[in-house]
Amino acid sequence: MQPVLDPASGPRSFYFDKEDDRVLFGDIRSDINETNRSGRTCVIDPDVIIDFRDLPFGDGEFKLVVFDPPHLTSLGETAWMAKKYGRLTGDWIEALRLGFQECWRVLDHEGTLIFKWNEHDVSLSTIKPLFPARPLLGHRTGKKALTHWIVFFKEVIT
Repeated sequence: MQPVLDPASGPRSFYFDKEDDRVLFGDIRSDINETNRSGRTCVIDPDVIIDFRDLPFGDGEFKLVVFDPPHLTSLGETAWMAKKYGRLTGDWIEALRLGFQECWRVLDHEGTLIFKWNEHDVSLSTIKPLFPARPLLGHRTGKKALTHWIVFFKEVIT
């Protein structure tokens, strides 16, 4: 079993090596060769089809979990960005709550959870109450500083 889980990997956009064998790439969808009008291709080809709300792994199986769930609510189903990154629909707050819960559950003691969020449609303050623990550190990136990278450390309970 790989030591790293990415349960919503999509097109693996931020990975240096999109085939890194240390990472178990998962996603709820598999869409290969979706092309937009400009000729760009988006390949979503996870190692395993999974739902981050109900992960099929045991407690504490991963040393590192990367949680980059969909963050867009304002797009239609066929929009390029929706195809590439997914979109939030239905009771998405509950879906994200369950996602955090599951990511935290499969994370080993003294493991690290990296959470990525973009505030284009939903502010980070709306998501903070769903956090599984107190964040260790974070950083804003992007042209408008809307993307947050937040790191959590799962401490051993004594």
